[in-house]
Amino acid sequence: METNKTIDLNNKEYYNNREVSWVAFNYRVIEESMDMKNPLLERLKFLAIASSNLDEFFMVRVAGLKDQVKLNFTERENKTQMTPTEQLIAIDEKNRENVRIQYEQYQKLLKELESFQVFFKTPDELSPENYEFIKQKFEFEILPTLTPLGIDAYRPFPKLTNKSLNIFVDVKDTTGAKKSAIVQIPALLNRIIEIKDDQRRVYVLLEDIITHFIGRLFAGFEILRTFTFRITRNADLTIHEDGAEDLLIEIEKFLKKRKSGAAVRLEIDVRHDPTINGSFLTKELDIEERDIYKLDGPLDLTMLFQLAGMIGKKYPQLEFKPFEAAPPLALNEQNVYKAAKERDVFFHHPYESFQPIVDFIKEASEDPNTLAIKQTLYRVSSDSPIIEALKNAAESGKQVTVLVELKARFDEENNVHWAKMLEEAGCHVIYGMTHLKTHSKITLVIKRENEELVPYVHLGTGNYNDKTAKIYTDMGIITTNKEIGQDAMNFFNYLSGYSEKPEYKKLHVAPFEIRDEFLDHIDQEIASHQANGNGLIIAKMNSLTDKAVIKKLFEASQAGVKVNLIIRGICCLKPGIPGVSENIRVISIVGRFLEHSRIYYFYHNGEERMYLSSADMMTRNMIKRVEILFPVLDEAIVARLKDILALQLNDNLKAREQNKEGVYEYVKNDLEPTNSQEKLVQEAKQYKRSLVKKEVEPPRPMMSKRARLFDRVRARIRRS
Repeated sequence: METNKTIDLNNKEYYNNREVSWVAFNYRVIEESMDMKNPLLERLKFLAIASSNLDEFFMVRVAGLKDQVKLNFTERENKTQMTPTEQLIAIDEKNRENVRIQYEQYQKLLKELESFQVFFKTPDELSPENYEFIKQKFEFEILPTLTPLGIDAYRPFPKLTNKSLNIFVDVKDTTGAKKSAIVQIPALLNRIIEIKDDQRRVYVLLEDIITHFIGRLFAGFEILRTFTFRITRNADLTIHEDGAEDLLIEIEKFLKKRKSGAAVRLEIDVRHDPTINGSFLTKELDIEERDIYKLDGPLDLTMLFQLAGMIGKKYPQLEFKPFEAAPPLALNEQNVYKAAKERDVFFHHPYESFQPIVDFIKEASEDPNTLAIKQTLYRVSSDSPIIEALKNAAESGKQVTVLVELKARFDEENNVHWAKMLEEAGCHVIYGMTHLKTHSKITLVIKRENEELVPYVHLGTGNYNDKTAKIYTDMGIITTNKEIGQDAMNFFNYLSGYSEKPEYKKLHVAPFEIRDEFLDHIDQEIASHQANGNGLIIAKMNSLTDKAVIKKLFEASQAGVKVNLIIRGICCLKPGIPGVSENIRVISIVGRFLEHSRIYYFYHNGEERMYLSSADMMTRNMIKRVEILFPVLDEAIVARLKDILALQLNDNLKAREQNKEGVYEYVKNDLEPTNSQEKLVQEAKQYKRSLVKKEVEPPRPMMSKRARLFDRVRARIRRS
């Protein structure tokens, strides 16, 4: 084996390609549809999630690589040294296998549904009564919405909307001349048609009904063949920020262009005719063979969300048991402002309710002692109560400053809408910074209390979105720490005005500063380990791509520091390589909730440093975004975070571990079976029950709920 001095940490064999690593993550999502511990309808939803993920991947990442190829850009990426073309080939190879498995699993799950008297049928397979039902539905509800688009010298190939479903039709007239046409399937019609048939539930797809009766649109012509197809377009278009007089207007122009970006993928439904090759479409769309997916099943499996919702009304037992978040443990049933005056308050969503965060802003908007509210918004729900609270605050005369990030991908339209609404209500709205996305999650409330101005600051790892807070795991802290309060004021003043970047006392703000902080802490951990032999780094994030950080983690491993990484998605680091990364462990947890919180822990020989952040260890987060890394200063919160990290590192039901070849496999050991998410759900339920019990029983001396929770987790870790 090479000595550490001769090991070249730039060796491409030590890294995973970013895009191929993402495809491997999406396979883990598909894999959840095979896990029999997940209820049947939840397994269907995982197939839908994988399809939704893949659409965005093609619209952004694949589209970006294809643009590079068109521009003859051949520079190799900095980790695996692959050219754009080589990356597209590698993506194609891995993703085709994913899609094959996904559709195999789809067919298996449909078979399982039949045992519950749920059937998917084509019109030809229906009973006479059911056939008559869909015939009437076609005539009176579907046919009036359809428009056949002929393709000839006078009618050019139509501009088809991104991700829309279309039917290609070849017809022949009475003279024998062949012609082609396209029928776009209306997006506003329900794609899944339900027929209640005694005890059975029969479902028919809209495109199958239209295809069956399509002759009604071409009177006097013979239908030669039909097939359904779908185009995915490039959505990674450039927003021209330089020289833009009004970014809001520029974004609106950009949204129009996105709908007709260059085609990057063509999907063809070949269920009824496996010989279809789509040659005409290939030429018209200017795509390659590699961009065509011929699928033995319906296109766009995101429709399984709708299907699961329809079936779940009758069979709720086929979904996860309903879970209602517990009140935050740290609030101890106090008002959020009262609690924050006494200590830092920690929140862990979705196990703990997001409502106190909404209340934090709502109460500030109503309190006459509130002087100002400042907040960053990246993604919010379509009917956000937070937006309403901010509007009310401005209308009642409070100073309200909101940074709405107009460049939040696929939320641009929503954010333009909110920006206009907030401006109309009297809020000061800013749109971010040139060439940087503001991804930070921070709210500052300034109150006058006893003739003193008190800053209350909320810092979080996730968006101010009350809907996703029920399915994403995120964390946040509300604090009245004066230094953090001053940092928050400086942060907002920097974003809204003109000044040099502030010198922050407690916060670390990207671009650049967060990466420098990580590199510095890893160096400190290496030095500490060399002196004391107890080096430990634990980091939880969505993705790890930054080469400078990865190389520094390799150096830590070479020095003997134990590095535990919990990374849901992309991981460009390969662990377990002798002499390079044998002290690094990488696991990915994919389960009921989307793991979204970012936690960074450095042992430092007992002088522990714990941070939460909106940022992953990704180059784009640390260099091209405004992000915040914030310290956890309260020892009780540090202890709680350590227990959560330990619990996740002990997960052996939903965790997959990456081996030195970069392949993920389920964690297998003889420890007590542990699903970390389910464990936290059960603990939240138990805490809720204890609150009910406390209301009906007289109080008695007992350990705090948190202390008992810590003791149970620590005991489990000691046993393992």
